[in-house]
Amino acid sequence: MNAPVRRVAAEPADEELVSRVRSGDTPLFAALMRRHNQRLFRIARAILRDDAEAEDVLQEAYVRAFQHLGRLEDPSAFAAWLSRIVIHESKARLRRSRAGREIAAIHAGMKRMAAPDPEEQALARQLQTVLAAAIDALPLGYQTVFVLREVEGLDTKEVSAVLGIREQAVKTRLHRARAALRNDLHARIGAAAPPFRFDGERCDRLVATVLRRIAGRRDRST
Repeated sequence: MNAPVRRVAAEPADEELVSRVRSGDTPLFAALMRRHNQRLFRIARAILRDDAEAEDVLQEAYVRAFQHLGRLEDPSAFAAWLSRIVIHESKARLRRSRAGREIAAIHAGMKRMAAPDPEEQALARQLQTVLAAAIDALPLGYQTVFVLREVEGLDTKEVSAVLGIREQAVKTRLHRARAALRNDLHARIGAAAPPFRFDGERCDRLVATVLRRIAGRRDRST
C-alpha cells in the first residue's frame, strides 16, 4: 500500500498576513519582512550604492510601513506599496545628505581586505564584486530597473508598478542598461551569485531591530 501523500500547507499570502497584523498579531510582521527583505534591500542598495545606508533605509521603511499599514487600501498590493516606500526613503536620504558624491567616492575608494576564503569560493566572490561594481556604474534610473528585472526577476508590469513609470520606459531603460554593461560580464550574470545579498544574520538582525522599535512605539502610545 502506498504511503499517504503529505500535503505541505501553502504559506499565507501577503494580504492574509497584513490583515492579521492589522488585527493585532504584530509578530507576524516579521514574516512579511523576511519575505521581502532581499528584494527591498537590493532596491535600496541600487539607489544608495552603500550596504549600511541601504540597511538603515530598510529599517526606517519597515517602521513607516507598520505605522501606516491601516492606510493600505489593497493588501494584495503590499509588495509594490512597500517597494515604493523604500524607493521614497532611499531618494530622500540621498537628497538630504551631502553624500551624493561622497557615497560614490567612499564606495569607490574603499578597498576591503580579501578574507581567507577557500580557493573554490574565490572566483565566485571576485565575479560578484565585479558584477556589483558594474551595476553601480550604471545611471541610477537604469540601475534600478536592471536590478528589479535581472536580479530580482520582476516582470515589466511589476517594475512599472513599483517605479511608477510606463512599461515602455521600463523596456527602454533595461535595453540601455544591458547595452552599457560589457557583453562578457552580462553573459555571466546568470551563473554568478546574485549581488547585494541580504540574508542570514543580517536579515535576523534587521527583523529583530524593527520589531523592537515597533514594540517601543506601542508601549509609549499606551
